Amino acid sequence: MSITQPAEGIAVTPRPRRRRRLRLSPQLVSLLQVGPLGIILIAFFALPTLIFLVVSFYDYDRVGIYPDFLLDNYRDLLTTPATLRVYLSSLKFAFIVWGITLFLGFNIAYFLVFHVRSRMVRTVLFLLCAIPFWTSGIIRTIAWIPFLGRNGAFNQALMQVHLTEKPLEFLLFSPFAVCVTYVHLFTLLMIGPIANSLAKIDPALLEAARDAGASRWRTMADVVIPLSKTGIALGSILVFTQVMGDFFVVKQMSGGQSASIVSALATEIQAMQYPPAAAASMVLVLFVALMVAGMMRVVDVRKELVR
Repeated sequence: MSITQPAEGIAVTPRPRRRRRLRLSPQLVSLLQVGPLGIILIAFFALPTLIFLVVSFYDYDRVGIYPDFLLDNYRDLLTTPATLRVYLSSLKFAFIVWGITLFLGFNIAYFLVFHVRSRMVRTVLFLLCAIPFWTSGIIRTIAWIPFLGRNGAFNQALMQVHLTEKPLEFLLFSPFAVCVTYVHLFTLLMIGPIANSLAKIDPALLEAARDAGASRWRTMADVVIPLSKTGIALGSILVFTQVMGDFFVVKQMSGGQSASIVSALATEIQAMQYPPAAAASMVLVLFVALMVAGMMRVVDVRKELVR
């Protein structure tokens, strides 16, 4: 069999070489994707938490801290009546604020999603809710003091319309002021997740429920609330963690009449009692983690978010 040679003067273009693509295993691709986030979490969360855990077992005095393995810090923390009162106070604020923000957040989100038909108007209304949160939380907290004070705007308005003859004393520097400020600060954290869950509900489901004879409350209980449980769980987690981890609002708005776990922890840090402060921080982290884990058991948030 003869092989024909190309004629003279005719250029023969070589065949392009096939480039070999580097094929990575799915496990390696997943590792590369989560690697940067894992490094950040290890460096800024896991390692500091590990340091707190180690220091929480140290011994200390007025001079310094000494490496040791003692359970005295945890024993004193969990058996002191004052500490238990602080935990109960923080839990009280957390549950009260959670209930109020859930009621307000759900109703506002329901109104924005199902009653406001125009997407532009819905966006504008949501921005109006979010605009106050563009300022510092400290400024928004302090702004309540002249409003709720003895000679503040609210008391003056009540006396001008003759609803009261003298200023109301419980409005400021009281648990009432703490709860009002918390609700103002954290209601948006409840509105956002719930509105996102409600927006995924097909309006045809509501129409079908009404056509089947279900009342408004039955439709709410059997259709809307079960389908928005992911947003309720996420908003509850955000509100709980924010209230349990805050001490500025309690310090400013209670006038020293109430305390929180973090405020007690900050007092120990100022007194350079680092092992007890580390023990208190570990108990707080464990307590919040158990609450979040309980909510995650009720609602599988991860499964809902990937839909």
